[in-house]
Amino acid sequence: MEMRRTSTPENLRRYSAAIMAAIAALVLRRLLAPVFGDQNPYHTAWAAVVFSAWYCGVGPSIVAVLAELLGIWYWFLAPAGSFRLADPKPDIAGMIGFLTLSAFIVAFGEATRRSLANSRWAEDQLRKAHADLEEKVQQRTVELSMANKSLGELSGHLQQLRDEERRQIARELHDSVGQMLAALSMNIAKVQSQAEQLDSAAARAASENAVIVEQISKEIRTISHLLHPPLLDVAGLASAVRWYVDGYSERSRIKVETQIPTEFPRLSDEMEIAIFRLVQECLTNIHRHSGSETAAVAIREEDHTIVVEVKDAGKGIPLDKQVAMRSHRAGVGFRGMQERLRQFGGNLDVQSDGKGTSVTARLPLPPAASNGKPGTTS
Repeated sequence: MEMRRTSTPENLRRYSAAIMAAIAALVLRRLLAPVFGDQNPYHTAWAAVVFSAWYCGVGPSIVAVLAELLGIWYWFLAPAGSFRLADPKPDIAGMIGFLTLSAFIVAFGEATRRSLANSRWAEDQLRKAHADLEEKVQQRTVELSMANKSLGELSGHLQQLRDEERRQIARELHDSVGQMLAALSMNIAKVQSQAEQLDSAAARAASENAVIVEQISKEIRTISHLLHPPLLDVAGLASAVRWYVDGYSERSRIKVETQIPTEFPRLSDEMEIAIFRLVQECLTNIHRHSGSETAAVAIREEDHTIVVEVKDAGKGIPLDKQVAMRSHRAGVGFRGMQERLRQFGGNLDVQSDGKGTSVTARLPLPPAASNGKPGTTS
């Protein structure tokens, strides 16, 4: 019932259009009577039939054909103004021909209308499917963005937990293990003070134990500082990086040039740790993979951005590994650096060839931390 109520105005419009076309064709033929005379009375009727078949449908087309036929019969076939036929045989043949050809026109028009309707329906379905697909893609994009955001927050939280764990382990090594080693060293010193009462083997063992304990204490202190350098909390990033570079050069025999502002601004604890770990990871990779005898570390401020550059003069990164880094299939260390920087809205750029590798990181500088652009020391 709803469909019938909805389609009634449309049906009325189509039937009205077909009848009006038929009437217009008859009126036009009557106006052209001085030109065509009584010959070929169906001239203008074909236009009405074609119009009705193309735009109005089967029912309105049949009505238009019948209206044309009756109008031509009454007005144009002799005797005019009557339904009698002066010459029935040719007139009836003409009417049958008109009806036959009109039937073909109506059938062709209906087939064309159905084909166009099917095409429009298919286009509407395709447009609807495209809109649905685009809506789903947008929804999935939002979900993926939220998932990536949650993953980034989780990764940042894990990084903070790991840094805090390193800080605690470093404190335990320094405070607990270091104190026990100090006590052990004092006990060995007491034994050494009475070495004259020991035989030569025991005295030598006590002396060797003292050396070993001293070496262990030094290693524990180094490990504790590498896990979380105390200078990072006390003196800031610049002092911690200089301290680490000095120790690194001594252990690796790689000469490192350091360029850091003399009055480098204090940053947040998280950002200072991120930059320190970045420098630490880069120098570790240089020692392990580059074969370079020199390196350079530069940290500076440019346009409210902290720029960190670490360079070497080694053999460079193989091409396949560079492709892996660009496609986010790099190793754990490189991904860790990227993730740390991403937490602060920073980015990492790696340039490498047969003459060396340059790693550049850029982190937006918090406005409160900017102190201008001081000079640098080497």
